[in-house]
Parts: sequence; C-alpha cells; structure tokens
Amino acid sequence: MLHIIGLYNQLKMNPGMDMVPRTFIFGAKAAAGYRRAKLIIKLINAVADVVNNDPTIEGKIKVVFMENYRVSLAERLIPAADVSEQISTAGKEASGTGNMKFMLNGALTVGTMDGANVEIYEEVGKDNIFIFGMSAEEVQAKYHDHYDPWFIYNMNQEVRMALTSLIDGTFDQNTDLFRELYDALLNGFGGRADEYFVLEDYADYARAQWDIDRAYRDQTKWAKMAIINVAKSGKFSSDRTIRQYAEEIWDLKPLHIED
Repeated sequence: MLHIIGLYNQLKMNPGMDMVPRTFIFGAKAAAGYRRAKLIIKLINAVADVVNNDPTIEGKIKVVFMENYRVSLAERLIPAADVSEQISTAGKEASGTGNMKFMLNGALTVGTMDGANVEIYEEVGKDNIFIFGMSAEEVQAKYHDHYDPWFIYNMNQEVRMALTSLIDGTFDQNTDLFRELYDALLNGFGGRADEYFVLEDYADYARAQWDIDRAYRDQTKWAKMAIINVAKSGKFSSDRTIRQYAEEIWDLKPLHIED
C-alpha cells in the first residue's frame, strides 16, 4: 500500500510520468479480533476511493479490494493476473501455495527469498522472477542490530510522503484513523517499530516494481518469461510433494498392487 501511495504521489507531482498502467488487486479476510488487519483493509479501500476517482492521474493506477476472498474467487483472479505479489518478510513464511498457483497460470512473481519463492527462483532462474529485499539471514541479523525506521523516514522522501499521508487527511478526514499503522511502522507502540522491516525493504521493492514496468513493455520477453514459469511449475505437483514427504518424513515405501 505504501508503494501504491508512493506512485500516486509521483503522478500528482508529475502527471506525465511514463509508466505502464497498473491495477492492484487485493483479496483478503481479517479474523474477527484482528484489529490491525481490519485497519489495513480499511486503508486499502480508502486509498482506492481517492486514487480511482482522481481524474488527474488519468487512470494510470487503479486499486481494487475483492471482499470475502475464497477459492471460487481465486479461480477467477489468479488466471487473470500478470504479476504475483509474494512479499512476506524473508524468514516469516513457511511455504505459501498461492505463489505456485500464480506461477502455473503464467503470472510472474515479485517477492522476497522466502517460502516457496526460493524454490520458484531455483526452478525459473533469476531472469524470470523479480526478487527484492533482505534474505532470511539478513533479517535475523537486523533483529540484533539497532534498527531505526525514522532514519529511513528522514532519508527517503517517497517513504516520508507516503507515511505522512496516513495522518494528514489525504485518505480520511479523521487524521487519527490510520495513526495506528503510522505508529506501528515508526514508533512501535504495542511492539517493535516496523517489526517486519517494511521500510527497510521499501526501496528495493520499488526498484523491483520498476523492473517489472520495463520488462512488461517488451511483450515478447514477458510472454517468454510467463511460459518458462508455467513450464517449470511441475515441481509443485501434489504427486511429487507427497512422494517426497513419504520418503523423507514418513519413511514409507510404495505399495505395488498386482493386477
């Protein structure tokens, strides 16, 4: 969301900015008691209300939130996507299977070296995936270092403008509505400031998004990358996975049945 706000701010300052138009689609649910998750969903919709109805950016950005995300909705969204966003902080995602479904349907992954992204990277190679951010080892080291998100806030104008817009009335007249998110990233009220190093990875994430923009302009290259992703997705079949579990975890042998 901060990147979308950053793009919006850039377009407001430079309406003629050359970029491939983007539609960002979110599908999510929040547990009944998960206040912050609900607040993030509120922010997505608040940003959508502003961005989608601003004629000055000429439709270069659209934001869509699909409510009640479920399998039947995924069956419609995943085949339609060009880019799969798999952006968990490295070391925080055990696996993830959504990225495999996107890969099978020809979407290119932008993600961290986390979960199944690592295996996708190994299958398709560095030229057919968009990797950004710290490694799991770097994340662990960062937990033991002195990390000050205010330094990034002060040094990165795009980050500063995006965060400030959360509390200056840009997306809601109630300037305190999204202050919890602002504080979670900068002050850590109720926990460690920027616990998932969103601001630390932000610049490299933005770089990866511009790499996507450039790659998409070459439709032959993009089609080749998509085809390679589909062709290399066989590793994630349930047959291979169950066989590996049987051999490495359960120590089970195949049972051959005579006709």
